[in-house]
Amino acid sequence: MFLWGTATASYQIEGAAHEDGKGQSIWDTFSHEPGRIRDGHTGDVACDHYHRWPEDVALMAEAGLNAYRFSISWPRVQPTGRGAVNPAGLDFYDRLVDALCEKGIAPTPTLFHWDLPQALEDEGGWLNRDISAHFADYAAIVADRLSDRVTTWTTLNEPFIHMVFGYGLGIHAPGKALFLDALPAAHHQLLAHGLAVQALRDGGAERVLIANNCTPVWPASDSAEDLAAAEAYDTLHNRLFNDPLFLGAYPDFSAYGIAELDFVRTGDLETIAQPLDGLGINYYNPTRIAGPGSDGLPFTDAGITGHPTTAFGWPVVPDGLRELLVTFKARYGTALPPVYVTENGCSYEGVDDQERIDFLDGHIAAMRQAQAEGVDVRGYFVWSLLDNFEWAEGYHQRFGLVHVDFDTQVRTPKASYHWLREFLAKQG
Repeated sequence: MFLWGTATASYQIEGAAHEDGKGQSIWDTFSHEPGRIRDGHTGDVACDHYHRWPEDVALMAEAGLNAYRFSISWPRVQPTGRGAVNPAGLDFYDRLVDALCEKGIAPTPTLFHWDLPQALEDEGGWLNRDISAHFADYAAIVADRLSDRVTTWTTLNEPFIHMVFGYGLGIHAPGKALFLDALPAAHHQLLAHGLAVQALRDGGAERVLIANNCTPVWPASDSAEDLAAAEAYDTLHNRLFNDPLFLGAYPDFSAYGIAELDFVRTGDLETIAQPLDGLGINYYNPTRIAGPGSDGLPFTDAGITGHPTTAFGWPVVPDGLRELLVTFKARYGTALPPVYVTENGCSYEGVDDQERIDFLDGHIAAMRQAQAEGVDVRGYFVWSLLDNFEWAEGYHQRFGLVHVDFDTQVRTPKASYHWLREFLAKQG
């Protein structure tokens, strides 16, 4: 069965930041630090999904979706990221999973979508190797509770973005600006993924994925400098979190002046390269790259012109999805498992959102073209079900199929929601 779904993330929609025994997350901390989030917004309430989830499940069912990709809040389940379990937290996800199953919607949870328990960050977060084992313990706890009804699991969401924005540049929680010294956070996330795959399988999981943010990389010109820069960027954005999974090795980082990743220990790569049942690809737009700038990196983001843009200023390039999927099939060959487009969406204002309809229509067509070119794509998830807390942008970027009035919490399906419902009704 092809999965037609929508996606959300716990901190972006749940609210109830300090209810029913939930622990502090790095986003609870970060969003309350002055100057971190646009207009001082926080996810304390967000979409209040923690209390309003029955209404949200009903919206999914009415749309005809057969899958829902949500994330589980680690500090809601384990307040300090280790040890004692919070029963109320597990109960919440238990009820949600039951309700989805009753509606014929496959629950497809992600174990980590950036809301790390603050207690673990206080011990170094993803820079501390010990966190990988804690994550595996957490995975086992959740699988023990839900694997009788959940068949498809995702370990991590966009570890590249979390590493770069959270530890490299300080734009996201936990707000560290370590530049290339953030690379251990990449390895420890991947190690956590590998250990969690083992824990999930031991707990009865049928299918396990990881969701990586990926982008086609376009050199700004045919010059040797721009071509080398594009290759260096592709290494960082695409290869760093995929080569170890499917090739069993890290890519060459010599373009960054790094001869060896000294935090990799014997046996780590074997643990990371656990066989997967699917690769989740989150696609938003290509990236155009030129030669080195003044910041010491071997590339510069040259920007993309000549394409329409979203309200976020992101270029709209549907064929980039086809290009990305076909490139990955050529790159990894038979090692590439079935692919799921685990996020694809756009930010636009308004309820009469024809731009979003055009975006989705174009990207679904591009996905189907990739299938025609031999890529085994088995699912497509729209980002997002609801307008929500968009990280450093607060509530200023609206990605939802459903409009949310953040003062009243009233949900209003947009034109794109109705379009998707009609589209899915024709799929049979």
